[in-house]
Amino acid sequence: MTQFKTGIDRRAVLGGLGALATGAGGAFAAAPALPSAPVAISIIDVGGALALMQQAFDDYRTANPKRASRITYVKAPAPELASKIKAQQDAGRSDLDLVLTGSDGLAAGLEQNLWLKIFPDFAEVFPGIEENYEPAALNLHKAQGAGFGVVVNYYPSGPLLEYMPDRVKQVPTTAEELLAWAKANPNKFMYARPTNSGPGRTFMMGLPYLLGDKDPQDPVGGWDKTWAYLQELGQYIEYYPAGTGATMKEFGDGSRDIIISTTGWDINPRALGIVPKEAKIQTLKGFHWVSDAFFMCVPKGLPNDRLAVVLDIMKHVLQPKMQAYSYDEGYLYPGPAVKNVPLSLAPQRSQEVIAEFGRPEYADLIANNPIELPLKPDRMVVAFRKWDELVGSKQRKG
Repeated sequence: MTQFKTGIDRRAVLGGLGALATGAGGAFAAAPALPSAPVAISIIDVGGALALMQQAFDDYRTANPKRASRITYVKAPAPELASKIKAQQDAGRSDLDLVLTGSDGLAAGLEQNLWLKIFPDFAEVFPGIEENYEPAALNLHKAQGAGFGVVVNYYPSGPLLEYMPDRVKQVPTTAEELLAWAKANPNKFMYARPTNSGPGRTFMMGLPYLLGDKDPQDPVGGWDKTWAYLQELGQYIEYYPAGTGATMKEFGDGSRDIIISTTGWDINPRALGIVPKEAKIQTLKGFHWVSDAFFMCVPKGLPNDRLAVVLDIMKHVLQPKMQAYSYDEGYLYPGPAVKNVPLSLAPQRSQEVIAEFGRPEYADLIANNPIELPLKPDRMVVAFRKWDELVGSKQRKG
């Protein structure tokens, strides 16, 4: 996810350390001991999680100066993550200690075998984690994280239509009506390339439910209706931006009248003034949420002193008080992945933003519509490739 947040937007194993960090002989690894001297930690964010959670990481550094001498932050686009990590591992380096990513970067790293397995190998560091997760976050943790990605923030996501009521007089309520509207209003509908957009991939993965496709979890054999629909819809889309931010800006300046959104992408850009407060949302007939999350992943090959601190940091940010930061300005609404994190625990600014820009209908939509898992990481990679081949490569210019 691109973020708007102001002031924030070889199986490499090093000698004997690797036996501890990856588990020797197939046995679970013992969690390494915390270091006797503080270490510097580097965190890379490719999805926007720092917009929600940087304060929680900073709080760790403040509270634990004998463990972390400093924490530095790096940002990069999600499509660049896997190649960046692999290049470092192939060179025998471990420059990045913790990765914050959406399901896109998680999937790309799993495909290239870049991540250290955290569960069950280091489960002792995270007592009661499964009991503490919100049910939908736990499902994502198990099915998507698969032991390699630890859910840090969660939201039901979308897909939602976001529209300007003064410019859209007859709001589409079905997928067929959306197609007809786009045909009648060429270049006024937009979504971003799924491989680097939460709303884009949520739309792609939500369509099989809306269209009654054969198998919503099989983008190769079960999405015939979805691929045909997206190809036809693409005839009326001017171009597919590389990230969600561009869709919000063009929606806000009046270039587009309907875009694909999610709960967080609905609330946050309105709170920041990028999208008019008056914008409305609409679901389509047959709507299923396709949930999404931010994950924490650890690249293979970390020396044990830094690995120990990274695991401790991960445990720290899953505490309810730290999770309350994730309400933020609605960026990943609601945001907390664990139980017992009411809005009242969040900073006052977060409470004010949600009160003003949140939508009362979200509680009902979340409670009364199915919440589906996204595609498994390997299938998500395939879906991204098929979209690029069948849809993105056919886009019109101008």
